[in-house]
Amino acid sequence: MAMRAMRCETKEELIAMVAREGVEVTPEEAEAYMAEMADLELDEELLMNVAGGGCYDKGHNSDRVTRII
Repeated sequence: MAMRAMRCETKEELIAMVAREGVEVTPEEAEAYMAEMADLELDEELLMNVAGGGCYDKGHNSDRVTRII
């Protein structure tokens, strides 16, 4: 659900998407989430995990991706 939420372009889209999953959020919560995601910058390691499906590790702490999402 986190990846789908990240693809939402408006707070209304986000509210509708999570509602389909049985989760209720206020417009203020959705707006705060959208603002947080707009400020998120992925470093090279995280981009490799996203591009590779989240399994790229090479001895690095792969928990980092889970904590951000």
